[in-house]
Order: sequence, then structure tokens, then C-alpha cells
Amino acid sequence: MKLKGKRIGFGMTGSHCTYEEVMPQMQVLMDEGAKVVPIVSSTLVHTSTRFGQAGEWVEKIEKATGEKVIDSIVKAEPLGPKTPLDCMVIAPLTGNSLSKFANAMTDTPVLMAAKATLRNRSPVVLAISTNDALGLNGVNLMRLMATKHIYFVPFGQDDPVKKPTSLVARMSDLLPTVQAAIENVQYQPVIVETNKS
Repeated sequence: MKLKGKRIGFGMTGSHCTYEEVMPQMQVLMDEGAKVVPIVSSTLVHTSTRFGQAGEWVEKIEKATGEKVIDSIVKAEPLGPKTPLDCMVIAPLTGNSLSKFANAMTDTPVLMAAKATLRNRSPVVLAISTNDALGLNGVNLMRLMATKHIYFVPFGQDDPVKKPTSLVARMSDLLPTVQAAIENVQYQPVIVETNKS
């Protein structure tokens, strides 16, 4: 159990189509001994999509982790000084949240938790899922890649023909990325094949 005794924040933003792939990664972390602290954006809490009804994902997350979700900025702020995390994961990280994080905007519980973790000089692991990472958001991606204490789950193009600017993390690499990040190392290679077609 390589993560025994570690408190891992697990933030989820609004890429609803990747939740099914992301959810099992919480269990993977817990199986390695980590305590998972779930943090969610308001989009996850309040938006119904073809991938699930509003509130349904909160129930699944709380059942999986045995913890109440942190769903407000006020609840997330203590993760800095009072109840620090050993590592903060954001999976999935949307293009919108990617842009905000790269530009120091903290208007969601997930981004507040990430900011609080960086304040403590602890690692933040990002698992991107965005249609514009190789478009207008490319500058934000590169800014975060060059930022100390930020690490990326390996990512690649999920559909180069139909969505040439889209990048998605290979979620199955989340555990080794977290393990490496805790040692202040970026898990490699960062750019991988994820095309499912």
C-alpha cells in the first residue's frame, strides 16, 4: 500500500462524459491506502446530462469514498492551513477550469482546493479532458506544465480526425502519476496514444 496514510484530494469538474472512466480511480487510490477527500464543482452537482442526473454523481462519489463531498469554496479553503492534503488530483479537468487555474482564478471548490494545495507546496495532479487543449487553451496548458508542483496524468488526442484540438488524459495512469508527484517527479511519458477509434 504505497499511499498508506496519505490524504488525497480528488476534484471533479464538468466533463460529464469522462466520469465513468474517472470514478474507478478513486477506488484505486483507496486500495493503495489513501484517504480520498472528494471535491466537486457546482456543474457536477447541479447539471443533468445524458451521462447522469443532477445529484446522482454526488451520491456515487460519497458511496465510493465514504466521505461527504466538499461542494463550496468555504468548505474547500481549510484544505490549505487547517487540514492540508498530501496531493490534490483534478480528474477530469475541463478546458474551462484549466484556463481559470492557469490564470489564478479560484471561483470553484475544486480550484480553491488546488490553490490551497499549491500554497502548501504540495503536488497537484491534473487529468485533462478538453476539446481545445491544442487550440486557444494551448497556452494555458503549457503555462501549467511549466509550473512547479503541478503534474499531469499522461494525455493524448482522443479523436485526431474529428476533434483535432482535443486532448484527454489516460485515466489508468492516474495512480503512478500521483505516486511520482508525491516524490516531486513527473510520470513519463506525458504525451501518449489515447485514440480509441
